[in-house]
Amino acid sequence: MPIDPGAQRVLDLIREMGRPPIHTLNPEEARAASARSRSVLQPEGEAVSEVEDLTCPGPAGPIKLRRYRAAGTEAGEALPCLLFLHGGGWVIGDLDSHDQPCRLLANAARCCVIAVDYRMGPEHPYPAAVDDSAAALRWVVENAGPLRIDPTKLAVGGDSAGGNLAAVLAIMGRDGTVPAVGYQMLLYPATDMAAHRPAYERFTEGLILTSETMRWFIGHYVPEPERRFEWQASPLRANSLAGTPPAFVMTAGYDPLVDEGAAYARRLEEDGVRVTYLHVADQIHAFLTMGKFIPASALVLRQAALSLAHHWAEETAL
Repeated sequence: MPIDPGAQRVLDLIREMGRPPIHTLNPEEARAASARSRSVLQPEGEAVSEVEDLTCPGPAGPIKLRRYRAAGTEAGEALPCLLFLHGGGWVIGDLDSHDQPCRLLANAARCCVIAVDYRMGPEHPYPAAVDDSAAALRWVVENAGPLRIDPTKLAVGGDSAGGNLAAVLAIMGRDGTVPAVGYQMLLYPATDMAAHRPAYERFTEGLILTSETMRWFIGHYVPEPERRFEWQASPLRANSLAGTPPAFVMTAGYDPLVDEGAAYARRLEEDGVRVTYLHVADQIHAFLTMGKFIPASALVLRQAALSLAHHWAEETAL
């Protein structure tokens, strides 16, 4: 499958600008480089009815959140809610890096999206991101009334590292260590820290996320190799996924994470979980935050949002 022309233009642009690979930078340099690229790659965010920056208590201090309410919704309406965990390899990314996708998801699903600015490595290695994500989920449920959300219609989602955290929260909800959620939206998720699947051998250069870059992220997030096999780091290694909520799983063809994302979708199906699996064969990792060049970004985000909205509509009908 030839790579999408827009994705190829992004790769060409990065090469023309002389931006070094992420794994050759230190975390601070990588964060700065990522922040500089946002205005180049991302379109303007859609208008929503409300945007509010919040904080909630966390295990190491306040956690920053950002709440979006879909355009056209009533101020007093209790909306379904998607708790969104941003991507960035557990090292880069923040509320601003995923502001545009969160706005689109809120509008397309006609819901409230609450984005979480969890702690990241290497300053705060695993399981800090899991702990913060869990704390945010608990707080959202406890404060459903003031937040004007419907706690019976709650989903978790995220891209890449955020997809990893969302999958972990879904398992934790099944096990009762956090409130149970009704849906999981996993967008090119990282699910296995072993980093040994065949895709790691195929995608070694020429892409934004290569096998070496992914191992750089993993090393900063879970520096103790023996802990990478714990299911809260590698949800694909959970003994069972049975009883976790219905899922939307998306993978990209030019991505070292493609094999583990596909394997996660298969595990969900084998364990009796309803799953919608979308494979975008001509796309690169992180294309969802490159909408200025890649029209498929908005299309796939809308597909994910509509899948979630359809699930909520089914729940209402029952």
